[in-house]
Amino acid sequence: MSHRPKTRNTPPPPPRGGGPDGVAEVVRHFRWSGPVGITFPGVVTGSVIRTAANVDKSWIDTDGGKLLGDKLGLPVTVLNDADAAGVAEMTFGAGSGRKGVVMLLTFGTGIGSALFVDGRLVPNTELGHLELNGHEAEKHASTKVKDDEGLSWEHWARRVQKYLEHLEMLFSPELFIIGGGVSRKAEKFLPLIKHVRAEIVPAQLQNNAGIVGAAMAAARR
Repeated sequence: MSHRPKTRNTPPPPPRGGGPDGVAEVVRHFRWSGPVGITFPGVVTGSVIRTAANVDKSWIDTDGGKLLGDKLGLPVTVLNDADAAGVAEMTFGAGSGRKGVVMLLTFGTGIGSALFVDGRLVPNTELGHLELNGHEAEKHASTKVKDDEGLSWEHWARRVQKYLEHLEMLFSPELFIIGGGVSRKAEKFLPLIKHVRAEIVPAQLQNNAGIVGAAMAAARR
């Protein structure tokens, strides 16, 4: 179960007090009584939330697993949202069976990242916060920026290309997997991206990848 709302541009969720109530409502609606997987758009170590770039800062240093577990009365696993999406894509989607360095990027309100080396996750990379053209990359090349600035697909693709070139210089991936809601429109921008040596493909699970990855994490608990 993914805690991150499934919309084209994810709006900031309510402060910490409102989040657990929303999760509890979803669990009650489905009459679920087993382990629950929750994704969060920030660094998560163990079940403690360490950063909250695009959500309410009251989440920082909160033990999300305990907070939500106490609210639900169920075992809860919390993990970074892009990591969850990446694990799902590496298992069931575009990265299945791929070795070497693979990077999944989710484009939405910000830019999430999941880095894999020979199928093993390097957690909490949060590469959307790398500096690009003097700004955080996600404030230059996210789909929220595209919509807010009214950028054409061509203009936005050039920004994404610069970001991918920067990541390629740093990590030399063999494969980029492009996820998030924008992956449903991959044909509008992926063909416009040039000068990137790595293979670039859309996420096969699209915006459901985080939900699948969260369920996988909960099942392993």
